[in-house]
Amino acid sequence: MDQTARKLKMLGMLLFLLGLLTGLIIMNTQNPKMGLAAHLEGVMNGTFLVVAGLVWKDLYLSEKIRKLLFMALIYGTFVNWLTTLISAIWGTSKMTPLSGAGFSGTGMQENIVAFGLISLTLAMLFSLTVMVYGLRSKG
Repeated sequence: MDQTARKLKMLGMLLFLLGLLTGLIIMNTQNPKMGLAAHLEGVMNGTFLVVAGLVWKDLYLSEKIRKLLFMALIYGTFVNWLTTLISAIWGTSKMTPLSGAGFSGTGMQENIVAFGLISLTLAMLFSLTVMVYGLRSKG
């Protein structure tokens, strides 16, 4: 079995576990609605990493692009969970006005969450674009 595919599946299961554990602390966060979002991000992104590991062998990509893809997948999925959890703990709302209504963090907290959300979005857009391209028909 390809070791990268195995790593993706193992890290996916770890992230799924972190998502489940996050569910235990939802009501202890400053913003429980964002706590629920962090729980769901962990579970959904963990599942996504497992799926990425399952399709890894089917991707027609160069070794260099595979390495970039692996790093982007890990960054995007784990930072998605972590940034959302931090937002729940700090009660930030600038980038999440629907879930964060009535809450606000310090300027620095809002900027950290904004950086996390923007950077993970770029990482995930890159990842999915490359994966769709990599799953194209080779012939």
